[in-house]
Amino acid sequence: MANHDAHHDDASHGSVKSYVIGFVLSIILTAIPFGLVMYPSLSKAATLWIVLIFAVVQVVVHLVYFLHLDRSAAQRNNVTALAFAALVIVLLVGLSLWIMFSIHTEMMAH
Repeated sequence: MANHDAHHDDASHGSVKSYVIGFVLSIILTAIPFGLVMYPSLSKAATLWIVLIFAVVQVVVHLVYFLHLDRSAAQRNNVTALAFAALVIVLLVGLSLWIMFSIHTEMMAH
């Protein structure tokens, strides 16, 4: 029986150390916003901004430590596709919310 793992490139897979770093960062990036929400000590607006910032940072941590996306030439196509997909999602959601808000304001004005 042939070894099916022979064609895998070990450089594309993370080490145990990188997975542990990613896991610890993910725990920290989840625990801090969770604590701020469960035990409010800041204003709601400040808490919301902190949660959003930590969420974005956590997405980056997952992309780097678990999906192994970086700025290398080998990953450039993946990063470009991911950036394009993110742009499309932001545009679709953002413009849909803008349209719904505009329609709601127009409907309530009459």
